[in-house]
Amino acid sequence: MPRPSVLASSVALVLVACGGGDTAALPRDRDDRGAEAAVAPSAAIDATLPLVRDTLRAAVVTERVPRDSDDPAIWVDPVDPARSLILGTDKGDRDGGVYAFRLDGTIDRARSVAPLARMNNVDVRQGVRTSEGGTIDVAVATERGRMALRVFALPAMRPIDGGGIPVFGSDSSRAPMGVALYRRARDGALFAIVGGKGGPATDYLEQYRLTLAGGRATARLVRRFGAFSGTKEIEAIVADDATGMVFYSDETVGVRRYHADPDSGSRELALFATRGVVGDHEGLAIRATSDTTGYLLLSDQQGRRLHVYRREAPHALVAVIPVDARETDGIEVSSAALGPRFPAGVLVMMSDTRRFHVYDWRDVERLMASRR
Repeated sequence: MPRPSVLASSVALVLVACGGGDTAALPRDRDDRGAEAAVAPSAAIDATLPLVRDTLRAAVVTERVPRDSDDPAIWVDPVDPARSLILGTDKGDRDGGVYAFRLDGTIDRARSVAPLARMNNVDVRQGVRTSEGGTIDVAVATERGRMALRVFALPAMRPIDGGGIPVFGSDSSRAPMGVALYRRARDGALFAIVGGKGGPATDYLEQYRLTLAGGRATARLVRRFGAFSGTKEIEAIVADDATGMVFYSDETVGVRRYHADPDSGSRELALFATRGVVGDHEGLAIRATSDTTGYLLLSDQQGRRLHVYRREAPHALVAVIPVDARETDGIEVSSAALGPRFPAGVLVMMSDTRRFHVYDWRDVERLMASRR
């Protein structure tokens, strides 16, 4: 199939050492205590860092969706991981949908859901407890054109939301875009954290507790939280179930961090990634290396790059990697071994070609480690 053009080989990958050195001149972000914490500079503000000429290139590029690709999620088949699915949203106003892709990039039309009204973001949780004591795998997506959350049972992608769960009190100025699922470690409770097209300077996000009972999903608003700069919007959100944190992109400003548990308070814990992003701060994904360590990935939409930060505070910059996907909004990562083709998992990035790019995680690691 045709492939989008890739970046010229002169585009740089910037790697930043993780320890030592004088940090007095570095830009500073807020840490957990509200004090300032040094953060590493990115390529855009320090041309003296070592350069790598490689561009991350997709192992698989999916078939096109009909209108406008936006955000991916990943469902891992517990029996045969090579038969796992990538879900990708299509933002068509009246003929959008959630498309299921096989790992070879072809569309599984039997498990794709369309038409839907301007689907934005999608997230997946597996093994979610039901009120009856069983478990279910679910995908939750925002249907912006209907001011609703949509909930589907996986792997069949069967709707279980009664036609949609209203959010933002049907205030059309707050049309839902971003969504992240959070499963609380202490009791398995499932929450959906939703961001809209617009909103106030405080309490921008709404958090809903989802209940799965009798084959039906329902939701109850439990919290409003989250600062907003007012410059653009908040779409990209990711929750870290293991650490109990939620991160979201305040576009053109940075990445904000809060407690994901609504019982843990709504004070902002960190604002980082404030320098070096060319335009919009967009997609976010977490790649764990242990219960508390790993990487937080951010797509630099207009920069056509992936910024890699430490998962653990103060979220130091690790690398800036040029990618062959274009104008990337949503991204997702899986660390599961997805058959012989992807034994270390995958990174998936939306591209403005109406496709999704699937990267072998080993290629991401190679670029991250190439100058250490």
